[in-house]
Amino acid sequence: MKKKFISWIIALAFSLQPGVVTANSLIEITHNAGYTDALESNQPKASIIIDAKSGDVLWEDNADTLRDPASMSKMLALYLVFEAMENGKFNPDTIVTATETDQAIASIYEISNNKIVAGVDYTVAELIIATIVPSSNAATLMLANLVEPDPDAFIDLMSAKAAELGMTNTTINNGTGAVIRAFQGHYAVQRHDIYSPNETTVRDWAILTYHFVNRFPSILDYTGESYITIKAGTPYEETFKSYNYSLPDGKYALEGVNGLKTGSSPSAGFNITATAKREDQELIAVLMGVGDWSDQNGEFYRHPFLNALLEKGFSEYDYQQIAPAGKAEASGKTVTLEEPIYGTVPVGQTVDLVYADNHVTVSNGLTKVSPLVAEQQAVVAKSSGLFGFGNSDSNDTSAQTNKKGGFLQLFLGVLSAILVVIGLIYLIEKRSRKDRRGHKMKQTK
Repeated sequence: MKKKFISWIIALAFSLQPGVVTANSLIEITHNAGYTDALESNQPKASIIIDAKSGDVLWEDNADTLRDPASMSKMLALYLVFEAMENGKFNPDTIVTATETDQAIASIYEISNNKIVAGVDYTVAELIIATIVPSSNAATLMLANLVEPDPDAFIDLMSAKAAELGMTNTTINNGTGAVIRAFQGHYAVQRHDIYSPNETTVRDWAILTYHFVNRFPSILDYTGESYITIKAGTPYEETFKSYNYSLPDGKYALEGVNGLKTGSSPSAGFNITATAKREDQELIAVLMGVGDWSDQNGEFYRHPFLNALLEKGFSEYDYQQIAPAGKAEASGKTVTLEEPIYGTVPVGQTVDLVYADNHVTVSNGLTKVSPLVAEQQAVVAKSSGLFGFGNSDSNDTSAQTNKKGGFLQLFLGVLSAILVVIGLIYLIEKRSRKDRRGHKMKQTK
């Protein structure tokens, strides 16, 4: 009985730890959020929620299971597009004239999501909309050709960018999420597998989304409305309806949802990457493998699970300033922060600041979505140290640190020597007094 009681206490303590997902299954969370029609058989095969500012993981389930991202792959292609615009290669108003190949791709029924007409001029902004909202494969490749005309080289760039961002379980075989074979010869790659889909994890996709929305927040300008029109007032006008039904005017409208991308395929099921913002808190959710491709209502099934997880994140965590720039207490030391430090705080709990290697981090029981994000989130700080002698800042090498700390070590060494000398003098004087008393006693006798 005693052993059972101890085991129960341990289990209870573990379940109360922030960041540990043990209290409820996803189907229970979804039903408790009011979506009682959600079926366990339709729940995502993998899911994750992170704080979009801190990169802290608030929920994860099978976060490192390999999955097909399907058309969410277009996000990685668009990351390269936004990076090229940042570098001045082109801009949202740059004109791209559609080719016969572009029109041919847009005419393939199985992978077509919009009309592209040869000879018609499209702006980069219009192609971004066509890529991100209706998930146009033709528009994606038109943008990819602006970044890198060699289709194999562009796929290589996607793979290199994934590796650079810390997406360690991602394999890119194509630039759009549709297998290359489906393009019927119009996607002229030479070196890449034309039969295999891309492969990633919800963790890796959360990493991509974190970097995307923080480096290029304007991506959300293209994803926040359920209906959007391109080429208005021309014979080529098209209005697209977003597949993200959790947007404010969608079928599963949820407060704060403002993006980002869906994807589905026979091998993927139904996926969604969503962003949401309420006051100062911003969340990223990635769900993969909802439902089954044989039931096209899967595009609706993903939203109850998505909304329930987003509500869980908003209700259980806050994003707030932990300490302003200047003096703060961290790891039992007084440190000087070069900038304010912010972090995710579980509701009803307090957090600690940790000082190490001239940086301060927030200890809140949560893990960062990747080591790179953890490194970026650390705030540079200086410790006042012992007796007010400061440590080095973040730009010092270890040799410089040792050099700056040398004076303190010398001071302590000298102080120790002085104390030793004083101690010896005291012992010698004490021994001398004893000898004098002994000599005096001899004379008296």
